[in-house]
Amino acid sequence: MTIENLELMPEPEDRRLLTAVDPAAPGYPGSHYGLSDEEARELRWPFGPLKEFFWPWGLASFAVGTVLLLITWSSIQPFLVSYLPDSEWAYDSSGIRQLQQDGYFGDGVHVCIVDTGIDIDHPDFNNLNLIGFRDFYSGNHDDIRDIGKDYHGTLMAGLLVANGTYVGAAPSVSLSIALALGPEGEAGQADRVALAIRWCRISQDVDIISLSLGGDPGEGMSSFQSETVEAVNEALDAGIFVVAAAGNNGAEDKVNDVSIPANIPRVIAVGASNADGEVWKNSSAGSDINPYTEEPRNFPNQKPEVIAPGVRLFSTASTLVSPPYAYSSGTSDSTVMVVGALALILQIHGDSIRGADSKIDDYEITKVKAALANSSVNDQLSISPHSTKSGYGELNAVAWLEEIESEFNLQNFN
Repeated sequence: MTIENLELMPEPEDRRLLTAVDPAAPGYPGSHYGLSDEEARELRWPFGPLKEFFWPWGLASFAVGTVLLLITWSSIQPFLVSYLPDSEWAYDSSGIRQLQQDGYFGDGVHVCIVDTGIDIDHPDFNNLNLIGFRDFYSGNHDDIRDIGKDYHGTLMAGLLVANGTYVGAAPSVSLSIALALGPEGEAGQADRVALAIRWCRISQDVDIISLSLGGDPGEGMSSFQSETVEAVNEALDAGIFVVAAAGNNGAEDKVNDVSIPANIPRVIAVGASNADGEVWKNSSAGSDINPYTEEPRNFPNQKPEVIAPGVRLFSTASTLVSPPYAYSSGTSDSTVMVVGALALILQIHGDSIRGADSKIDDYEITKVKAALANSSVNDQLSISPHSTKSGYGELNAVAWLEEIESEFNLQNFN
């Protein structure tokens, strides 16, 4: 086969890297890109036309242009960021922007993110109210950083608290960061994640714990009786809302439930949806059975509970790349969107939800979850109130707030 008949296939880790392959080669499955297999094939470029364009004069022009771009990049890159496609659709369709327009940005609410850390030097974090940082991976607590190969923690933090190039879901929350995942973003040892969750509960006394992590049932940290499960239940018992990713294994036949700890009854398990409001194909499906009791799951604890925007979201990336922004897809991202919506609601009605004893117990958690279920946009409602793929429907923060006001008999929101 001649070189003209080859195709250039982008690498999933960095689509700017192209590998020459035989057109008949299957290449990477779509799941590696967060796309369908058909969409993944469409990413490949035929090499023949490119060779004709580049050789010989096109190649010389390209080389000169590249040199000029490198020389002037530092001066022009700030202007390019504003032209990158944003993710406003995610904040608009979820109702988050509407609550922000009414003046709510998460003030007075404390969120703890357990992830790979945060790049604190990012300019979009200049006004961040960082309350605490703890390194459970290497014990280097004084060095606030993101050790993730793909800066997963910084991406997730940006979706919540960025306030610069774009505005996150709840930029005024008080934030604590627990670095507990390794460079590959893997949950690794359950005890490390458990220690991070307990730090969020005990030392930081947070209102919400955001877990854009998890493991498949029965594997590693996913043991039903693992330290992670115990730590999450302790947080729930303490009146802390826990929001966790449903998982990205929707295309895996061997995975029969949402990830742990998303499968814990009182946790809000979040699946991902795209810009069209459709459930992302890789979003993990839930089981009808509660694995802890082996009994059927019941309202409002069927899994997942909700889907939220989570496909190609624009967010903050490492300051080691330029410009320091990237796109991300997965139930990790959608988890943060739900965390942000809940933070805005707690700013508005947190005291009323806690009640006379100033504590959130199982009763209040159940009512908040029931309000989420009843307020979610569900196009399949006439068929079934819950889907093991799309939950009770898609996040609508405004409707969730209104349902909470109804559930708790509160004054209507204006």
